[in-house]
Amino acid sequence: MTGDQALLFAILGLTLVGFMWRRLRYDVVALLALLATGLTGLVPPEAMFSGLSHPAVITVAAVLVLSRALLNAGVINALARRLIRVGDRPTVQVITLTGVVALSSGFINNVGALALFMPVAVWMARHAERSPSFLLMPLAFGSLLGGTLTLIGTPPNIIIAAYRADTGSEAFGMFDFLPVGLAITFVGVVFIALIGWRLTPCRGQPTGDSELFAIENYLTELRVPESSAYAGRSVHELIESVADETEIMVTALLRADERRRLPSIYEVLKPDDILLIEADSDGLETLIDVTGLELAASGSDKSDSDTAGKLALTEAIITPNSRLVGRSARVLDLRERYGVNVLAVARQGKRLKQRISQIRFLPGDILLLQGREESLPDAMNQLGCLPLASRGLNIARPRRVVLGAGIFAAGLALVAFNLLPVTIALVGTAVAMVIAGLLPSDDAYRAIDMPVIVLLAAMLPIGQALETTGGSTLIVGVFLSMADQLPAFLMLALLMMAVMLLSNVVNNAAAAVLAAPIAIQLAQGMHASPDPFLMAVAIGASCAFLTPIGHQSNTLVMAPGGYQFGDYWRMGLPLSVLVVIVAVPMILWVWPLPG
Repeated sequence: MTGDQALLFAILGLTLVGFMWRRLRYDVVALLALLATGLTGLVPPEAMFSGLSHPAVITVAAVLVLSRALLNAGVINALARRLIRVGDRPTVQVITLTGVVALSSGFINNVGALALFMPVAVWMARHAERSPSFLLMPLAFGSLLGGTLTLIGTPPNIIIAAYRADTGSEAFGMFDFLPVGLAITFVGVVFIALIGWRLTPCRGQPTGDSELFAIENYLTELRVPESSAYAGRSVHELIESVADETEIMVTALLRADERRRLPSIYEVLKPDDILLIEADSDGLETLIDVTGLELAASGSDKSDSDTAGKLALTEAIITPNSRLVGRSARVLDLRERYGVNVLAVARQGKRLKQRISQIRFLPGDILLLQGREESLPDAMNQLGCLPLASRGLNIARPRRVVLGAGIFAAGLALVAFNLLPVTIALVGTAVAMVIAGLLPSDDAYRAIDMPVIVLLAAMLPIGQALETTGGSTLIVGVFLSMADQLPAFLMLALLMMAVMLLSNVVNNAAAAVLAAPIAIQLAQGMHASPDPFLMAVAIGASCAFLTPIGHQSNTLVMAPGGYQFGDYWRMGLPLSVLVVIVAVPMILWVWPLPG
């Protein structure tokens, strides 16, 4: 091992530790790795930022814009609303939801697809009086499976297609991934529907300190205005005023600088008292309507009272890339800048006891938001939150649905029939969506997940350094030493499993970037076509079922499903094994090994 190789492996090792540590966001870790390779001369200065112009990076950005445009047009929303009618049988719900989200994920960003169907899943679970846990993990895994269907289904496919072009062949086309992707998606969805969902933990009856997600666990601050009929009346009278319609609990009373926990029911309320109320979202609405209490965040601002009839409540989850992460409602000035109030916060199903204004938000926190009905969806979009209640779904307008679907289909046709290179075709389609008014230009920029773009742009030069320093040759040597004793199909399976394990602890795009050069050199060493090895990397990088940190879809369902870190492997491990068993023979059938 040369000095450059040892240095590169040391940097890569620290990078992987940074990805797993998760104290820094993955794009920051990738940038630090790029700077380290640049400062040590492993990546030439002129090549450090070449990843920004790489076709894979541009294509991923275009796909993210197209996904947002299709969501705005209501193409997927129109389908999502019909799923509410499938009935209450768990197997039917699981196979329908998982199958539809998988199909949608083949054509839009899989996190975007999951975002659309999560409210439907939560609504179904509540309507059937079951825990959301039996639906949400199957939904997340279905979105990952569906991403393997097409070129644009997931960033690893786009990356692998670009690496294939580096071998002297044409890049993989739009539907080159379909034979293998369809096989594992079909088998995976059937497994999830018949067996897999039964392996998920049921978190419907939380108890004790391990209390998990339940929508009742909201703690909300309400103020007694001077004009309130309940100023001068007791806490008991307040509770009794809504006792026939809902159940509430007064957990604390804040008066000036004094805080009284569990105040006496005979405590007389005074103007400007702040009550900490435990209630679900419907109960909160009832209490405000009946008593005239105000949200503590809204003070006495008369503009809100004038438009109270137009206010709406929705439950939302904070995504990993949300601008809320690590900051508080007070710092962000959510009311003035975004027109929303945070009424309550639940974290992994546990009640947060401190005042809402002092809470620093984390990914996966569940918020109860209030805002004007017409502007609340846009505010959530800007903040990086996803709705969790069925009221978050908008009724699609038929003209926009047809227009959006038509533009998208035209773009796919340009790629499928090789009329234009994929990057040009998809960027052109995204521009057409903006011109057609399906996506405001500001929203188009917001739709681009910059952490993913930065991650790709930083990791691509590092992947190139793995080749130029001979690092990938060393790794390939280990595989080739086993190739003398093992049949070729087992080598393919080992490669896929290695990438699959890597993608469970690092971002799947990073896993694909690091593994693709190794796959190409392994194929050359075995005197075989690189195509099956690249496909094995694409499948392995896309199927992170073992941990909640392997993919954003897994992370997003963790809190609302009440899952713990170790819950994922219970369904994820047999599903991963099933994917390898199905994918390897399918790959060898479509792309035989002899070069």
